[in-house]
Amino acid sequence: MRYVLAFVMAIGCVGSVLAEEDKGPDWNAETLSGDWGGMRSDLYKEGVDLGFTHKSDVLSNLSGGVKRGTAWMGNTEARVKMNLEKLLGWDATSAYIQYHSQLGSKFNRDYVDSFVIVDNIESNNTAKFFQAWVQKGFSDETLSVLFGLYAIDSEFYVNDTSSVFTQTPYGMANDLGQSGMNAPPIFPVGALALRVKYTTPSKNFYAQYALTDGVPGDPNNPRGTHIQLNKGDGTLSIVELGLTPQPDQTGTILPEEREYFNKTAIGFWRYSTRFNDLDPLNPVLHPSQGAYFLAERTLMNEKDHPAQGLSGFIRYGVASKDIHQSDWTGSIGLRYHGLIAGRDDDISAIGVTVSHASATYQRLNVSLSSETSTEATYRMQVNPWLAFQPTVQYVTHPNMNPARQNVWIIGARVEINL
Repeated sequence: MRYVLAFVMAIGCVGSVLAEEDKGPDWNAETLSGDWGGMRSDLYKEGVDLGFTHKSDVLSNLSGGVKRGTAWMGNTEARVKMNLEKLLGWDATSAYIQYHSQLGSKFNRDYVDSFVIVDNIESNNTAKFFQAWVQKGFSDETLSVLFGLYAIDSEFYVNDTSSVFTQTPYGMANDLGQSGMNAPPIFPVGALALRVKYTTPSKNFYAQYALTDGVPGDPNNPRGTHIQLNKGDGTLSIVELGLTPQPDQTGTILPEEREYFNKTAIGFWRYSTRFNDLDPLNPVLHPSQGAYFLAERTLMNEKDHPAQGLSGFIRYGVASKDIHQSDWTGSIGLRYHGLIAGRDDDISAIGVTVSHASATYQRLNVSLSSETSTEATYRMQVNPWLAFQPTVQYVTHPNMNPARQNVWIIGARVEINL
């Protein structure tokens, strides 16, 4: 990884004209390691934005599931955003590299065994490039084309209000997340992809489409970075249409001074290859496909503090019932920014997800009809670079397994902007 950073810094040294008007972040206040003697600021002016974060999660299973116990999981990430117009004079062109490392236990696998993964950084212990792409803008940047190593959960089937949770279905939902031979290109494995996105000049509507390798990484080797296009992999296609009405420009409160969420989107996805039926005695091959809907809204802004308030979201998705464990999943939740007086940057949230077992899966596994997972969490912004986030989770009918007792989980996340 040190060679990658050295290469990026070298590029920054030969960048084009400085953008003096763009001072960038306050590295000394917003990061643990500071401005590195002015190096970060200099690179930012040249078009290179370096970021490093670390998350550590400790979770305890108090009852139910596989067994009681406590486990630690860690995720460390390095990212480089490059403005290639500043660096190389390439008009409306940018590049992005994201590298991450996972360590620790497999809490969900070893202690809980639920369909919904209860910790969204649980993964194989390895380090790899997650994303590495170049993007070019056209028509005053209303149209953009991206190519490279890409993760669909960076732009598709996501909404900002649910991102605070530590369970997985509030990022990429499990109806799509369960699909594919090695999952779709979502955390922690990206895939070679082409993405096209159009946004209206008013930014009230967007349409985006991605075509990706059907098998991200190497299913036989989860460690390290692998980009391979093997015969039979096929492709994954996904399209999303969204309405994002912009805040009212009139009144005494400027749009940038208040918290505002208003997004409604529908999406459709499909693999080009066909998959075996869940029933090994049924030789029929089926298409793997699905659709989803999501919406989020600002429900209330505090009168005296419009950057704080209550928002909510709803998400629903379906997947092919003959080849997937779950044929639909749905989530709903609320999020409050600044609930406690004097804690203006804290976020409290509660969310509930239902995962429904397909009829074929129920018949073959004598399973229950669904699993319900609930999470209540409070993200405490200790200072600009440090957050502490306790969480309480309750999972009923984990993995739709009638032999599993309901699970109570407590834990906490520490997140550091390095």
